[in-house]
Amino acid sequence: MGTGELDREAHVAAGTEGNGGTTAPRTLAEALRARGDEGLAALLSARPDLLVPVPGDLTQLATRAGTRASVVRALERLDRFALQTAEALAVAPDPAPYAELLALMAGDEGDPDVEAALPRAVAVLRAQALAWGDDDRLRLVRTARELLAPSPQHPSPTGLGPTVAEATAGMSPTRLQEIIATAGLPTTHDPVSAVAALTDLFTDRDRMGALLDTAPMEALGILDRLVWGPPYGEVTPNPAPPVRWLRDRGLLLPATARTVVLPREAALHLRAGRAHRAPEPVPPAVTPAREYGPPVVDSTAAGQAHHALATIEELAKEWNEGGPAVLRAGGMSVRDLKRTATALDVPEQVAAFWLEVAYGAGLIASDGEADERYAPTPAFDEWLELPAAERWALLAGTWLASTRTPGLIGTQDAKGRTLAALGPDLDRGAAPEVRRRVLSLLAGLPAGASPDPEALLARLRWERPLRDGRGAAQPGADLRVRLASWTLTEAELLGVTGRGALSAHGRALLPGAPAPGTDHPVAGQGPGYPAKAFVPVPAPGGTEAVNGRRPAHATVAAHAGAAALLAPLLPEPVDHVLLQADLTAVAPGPLKRPLADMLAVVADVESKGGATVYRFTPGSVRRALDAGQAAADLHAFLAAHSRTPVPQPLAYLIDDVARRHGHLRVGAASAYVRCDDDTVLGEILADKRSASLRLRRLAPTVLAAQADPAALLEGLRSMGFAPAAESAEGDVLITRARAYRTPARTAPAPVPKGPPEPDATLLGAAVRAIRAGDLASTVVRKEEPAASGTAGDGAPPRTSAAETLATVQAAAMTGSAVWIGYVTAEGAASQRVIAPVRVEGGFVTAYDHTADEVRTYPLHRITGVAELADDPT
Repeated sequence: MGTGELDREAHVAAGTEGNGGTTAPRTLAEALRARGDEGLAALLSARPDLLVPVPGDLTQLATRAGTRASVVRALERLDRFALQTAEALAVAPDPAPYAELLALMAGDEGDPDVEAALPRAVAVLRAQALAWGDDDRLRLVRTARELLAPSPQHPSPTGLGPTVAEATAGMSPTRLQEIIATAGLPTTHDPVSAVAALTDLFTDRDRMGALLDTAPMEALGILDRLVWGPPYGEVTPNPAPPVRWLRDRGLLLPATARTVVLPREAALHLRAGRAHRAPEPVPPAVTPAREYGPPVVDSTAAGQAHHALATIEELAKEWNEGGPAVLRAGGMSVRDLKRTATALDVPEQVAAFWLEVAYGAGLIASDGEADERYAPTPAFDEWLELPAAERWALLAGTWLASTRTPGLIGTQDAKGRTLAALGPDLDRGAAPEVRRRVLSLLAGLPAGASPDPEALLARLRWERPLRDGRGAAQPGADLRVRLASWTLTEAELLGVTGRGALSAHGRALLPGAPAPGTDHPVAGQGPGYPAKAFVPVPAPGGTEAVNGRRPAHATVAAHAGAAALLAPLLPEPVDHVLLQADLTAVAPGPLKRPLADMLAVVADVESKGGATVYRFTPGSVRRALDAGQAAADLHAFLAAHSRTPVPQPLAYLIDDVARRHGHLRVGAASAYVRCDDDTVLGEILADKRSASLRLRRLAPTVLAAQADPAALLEGLRSMGFAPAAESAEGDVLITRARAYRTPARTAPAPVPKGPPEPDATLLGAAVRAIRAGDLASTVVRKEEPAASGTAGDGAPPRTSAAETLATVQAAAMTGSAVWIGYVTAEGAASQRVIAPVRVEGGFVTAYDHTADEVRTYPLHRITGVAELADDPT
C-alpha cells in the first residue's frame, strides 16, 4: 500500500467516504464500518492478533482492537515518528484538531520535515485502528491514550505532566482564588472558572511571556530543569523564595505533600509548543562504510558459501558414528561444544552457529535412544546429493526463517541457567524479522557497499523504539540490537554477504528487495517500517507450509534464484589430485564425492584452504586395508586419480603396510593372537609394552590375552605391528566406516512471537465473514406486535414452529431475506440473516448472508424468525 492508499484509508476511516462525506464516525466501530474491504484487510494484516478468532462483526473487531494486549502489540510495531505522533495525541485534547496536533509536533516555529511526515504518520495510526476520526476530531484509541498519557506512576515519553485541571483536582477553592489573584487575574465565583482562567493564561503566549518576565532568575532556572521532564520535583515544608514564587502563581502545582509538578500548559509554553524535544520525522540514513566492486563481493561471498558447505559436511563426518550425548535438559554440554569446535578448527561461538544451522535444516538431530545422542539424519544424505548451490540455498533459507538464535548460546536465561547449543529456550520470535530487515537495509545501499554498523543500528532503533522494552535498562531491551549485530556476522559466515556487503545471491533471498542505492520504506507501513516475518512461501505444486514448516525441497525451490546466481561462482569439483614425494596429495579444488570419500579413508587431512592437503601415513593406509581394500586396489586408485606419477615412497609405504597387514590374527577367546611365525609371537611376549595385555602362549603359534579383541588390536598396533581381526570361522574381518543415522526427523519449526501473518486467502475470507456478521447484527428488523413472540433488544426471535414454517415459505416465494435464531448441533445459539430458496422435507435451503454461502438448516433448530424492514440484498 503506497502513500496515496494510506491517505485514502485515513479519509475513509474519518468518514469522508462510505458515509457520503457528511457524517463523521462517532465510534471506532463506525470508522471501521466506513472502510473498504482493502482497508479492513490491511488492518488485519498489520495486526494479525485481531484474527484469533475471527471477529463476528465490526463491533467485535473494534472492541478487540482496543484491548490492552492488542494495543501494546500495535504500538510496538510503530516507528519512532508514528509513536511520537501517538504520544502527542495522548497529551492533546480529546478530540484534537489536526492543526493542534501539528502545533504539538512542529512547535511555534514550524518544521518542514515534520509538516511533510505528519500526514503519513496519522494515516498509519488510522490504518492500524490506533486513531480514528476526521481531521477536525482526531481521537486516539482510549487504551492507547491510557498507555501513553502522563501519570505519576508512568511518566510520558514526552516529559509532560498533568494539565492544570488535572493537577488542581481536589484543591480548595480558596487556594485556587489565591493563585489566580497572585498571577494577576481577576477572582472568579467558582473553581471551574478559576481553573479555566489559569489555563487560558498559560496558553496565551503574550500574557505568559509577560508573567515570566517578572520571574526571578533562580525561578527560571528551576523551570529549565523541569521543562523537558521529569516534571516533578520535591519541596521542603518551607521552600526557597524562587520555588514559593512559582508555586504562588500556579507554575508549580502540588502533586503530593512533598512534591510539585509543572503543569502541561506551562511546559508547552516554555518548549515553544513542542511535545517532544527532538521530533524524528526522517529515519536515520544507513551510510556505507566502505565500497567494493560487486564482482569482488560476490566472489568473496561465494568462497564463504563454499566454506559453509564444507564445514557442515565435516561436522556430519565428525558425528558419522554418533555424536555427543544429549543433556537431560536438552542440548549438548560445554565440553562437547569445545570438542566440536576443535574438530572444526573454529571458535566455540562459530561452532555453535554451524550446529544450529545444521539442526535447523534437519541435517542433525537426536536419535531418541535410551542413551540419547546427536547424529546426522537421513536428510543429510539426501542433502549431499543436491548440487552445491542448492545445498547452500537450503542452509541460507533455513537461517533466514529460523527463530533459533545461536548468539544466545553461553548466556543465561531469566532463571540463571546457561543456554546450551541445540538446547531449548533459544527461540526468539523477532529473529527472522530482524534478519530480513538488516538484509533489506543492506540491499538499499549501493552495490558493493558495506554499512556503517552504528548507522544501521540507529536505523533499527528508529523503526522499533518500543520493541522488547522501553529502555535499555529493562531485560531484553537490546535484543533487536544484538540480533542485528549477530545477523551481520552470521550472514558473512554463510556467504550471504562478502566483506560486509550484500552479494547478488544474497539479494535474491529477499523477495521484493530494494534496488541498490534506494533506501526505501516498506510499502504500507510508513517510512522505514520493517518488513514482516513469516511470510508464507508456497512449496512446489502449491503446497503451503504445514504448521509453519516447509519441507527442504520447498525451501530450495523458494530460493532457486539465489542458487542460480551462486552456482557459476562456486568452484567446479575436480576428479584428480597431485601426489607428491613427501607422502602428501594436493587437491586443487573440491573433489568429486567418490574420490573425496575414498581419499578420506586412505589419507588424513593435513591442511585446508583453497587447496586441501592430504597426508598418507601407515595408520591411514592400514585403515584402508581394514576397510577391505587390497594393495593392488590402492595402487590402481592412486594411478587413476593422480595427475602426477605415484611417488616411489608412497608405493613402498602401501606395499610395506600391506605385507605386514593380517600377518597377526586376533580373535575372541577372551581374545587370542595367532601367527604362523612363532618368533614374532616370542618377540611380542618379550616386549614390556605387552604386559598390560596379559598374554600367555597356548601353542607355538597362538597367544591368549585377558584383554578384549578391540583393546588387543589397539595394543599391538601401538607396538608397531599390523594385526588383522578375524571371525570365529577364521576369516579376516573387514571393518568399514559405519555411518550412524537417526530415524527420520522433522526439522524444528520456527516459533513466531504472536500469531503468524495471514495470507491473502485468509484475509479475504475473514473480511467477508466480518462483513456478513456485521450485516446480521445491524440489519433493521420489522416492528412486530408484542404477541408475535419476537424478542426485543436485538435478541434472537422466538416463534412457534407453525409461524416459523409459514414465514420462511413466504420468504422463499418472494425471494426476501429474514432474520432467524438458530441453535447448532453443539448447542450454540446464534442469529443469522438468510434468504430462503427452498423449503422441503423439514429443511430450509437458503443463502446465508452471515456465512456468505448457501447452507441447509433443519427447521427444528430454528428458534424463531422475523421479517426485515429492508432487504439487505
